[in-house]
Amino acid sequence: MQIRRYQDSDFEGVDRLWREAFPDDPPRNQAAFAIPAKLAFQPDFFFVACPDDTIAGTVMAGYDGHRGWLYAVAVGEQHRRSGIGTALVRAAESALHGLGCNKINLQVRAGNEEVTAFYTRIGYAVEDRISLGRQI
Repeated sequence: MQIRRYQDSDFEGVDRLWREAFPDDPPRNQAAFAIPAKLAFQPDFFFVACPDDTIAGTVMAGYDGHRGWLYAVAVGEQHRRSGIGTALVRAAESALHGLGCNKINLQVRAGNEEVTAFYTRIGYAVEDRISLGRQI
């Protein structure tokens, strides 16, 4: 399996994957909006997993000089439980660590026990925080 940086030719495959993995996401998180925004800022932190000629997984990461973040960690249903998600997260962690990042955050929707269990298995811990947001 190859994990590499996103290329423009990956758009259709990523869009298809995200529609499957995040069917309830708001329009602002859809590929048509999220990908151009990511490519405009820290484009080297957008990775895809390609076990064959298809996009099987993605992860976007960001670093603000204080903390790193993971976004859009997705693995197609037919590829889950094969190590792709872990490999993607590790690739993003390595890239962030290369910039001096020593703390990574991510958000999981409340009630998504399967995804929370995945992250705890690979070393993440549920922290006592309240996530706030504001759309501007």
